[in-house]
Amino acid sequence: MLVVVAGSSGLIGTALVAALRREGHQVSRLVRRPSAAPDEFTWDPARAQLDQRALRGADAIVNLCGAGIGARRWTGTYKQELRDSRITPTDVLSAAAASAGVETLVNASGAHFYGGATGDAVIDESASGGSGFLAELCRDWEAATTPASAAGVRTILLRSAVVLARNGGMLGQLHPLFWLGLGGRLGSGRQYMPWISLDDAVAAIVFALTTPDVSGPVNVVGPAPVTNAEFTRALGHAMHRPTPFIVPGFALRALVGEFADEAILGGPRAIPAVLEDAGFTFAHPTIGAALAAAVG
Repeated sequence: MLVVVAGSSGLIGTALVAALRREGHQVSRLVRRPSAAPDEFTWDPARAQLDQRALRGADAIVNLCGAGIGARRWTGTYKQELRDSRITPTDVLSAAAASAGVETLVNASGAHFYGGATGDAVIDESASGGSGFLAELCRDWEAATTPASAAGVRTILLRSAVVLARNGGMLGQLHPLFWLGLGGRLGSGRQYMPWISLDDAVAAIVFALTTPDVSGPVNVVGPAPVTNAEFTRALGHAMHRPTPFIVPGFALRALVGEFADEAILGGPRAIPAVLEDAGFTFAHPTIGAALAAAVG
């Protein structure tokens, strides 16, 4: 299979490219700088410029583009950047997939499609979208794939959780604090926190790519949801460190603003129903196993 990957330099993209190649697939990468290798093709999604040679003979496109949700405080300017960095590349790749006759489009999305106020309700892919900036962002992001799906392209929407990897993402930021014994729960700790190990996130994408019956929304989350308090205890246990502290909700709001309510103090109790029904097996089915793999 020839797979074209956009967003290949990020945490998941780098691991995905390596995994696809290990399994014998060919990979081409879309880059926004001058190409420096035979497998690279330069593109400029802001100008809707994509070298059609990049899609010649391609079986699938994987789009992982998007600025970091928690990388900066959510000013009006940065919220627009979060939208533009996701929806614009998706518009371009969806139209390109349709015109080039690509069989499959795998497009990133987020578990916060469901909103952060779902409480203890168990959320699978049949649940409706929630409210708030992140939920609306995910909804519009997914809607940008419509040209591909309308043209008959098998379209997979990756509603991904927090990906656990020591050297990147949220865990990369928490690791130094917990190592110093400064870890603790956030807010009440009762809010659910969707999670998945990096290995399982990558394996799930490869599985979806290579399983013809999988299409539409796919919750890329671990099969055993946990609250923030449970996650905190598990991370402390994995690192052999105490977790005595509590960061109050008001302090988080003062520190990071709107992001606190939408992404830290609320989250869906999402389960991977589509993956499990299709026969996917998790290497790290519990939060303890996932954290041991990431920090052990």
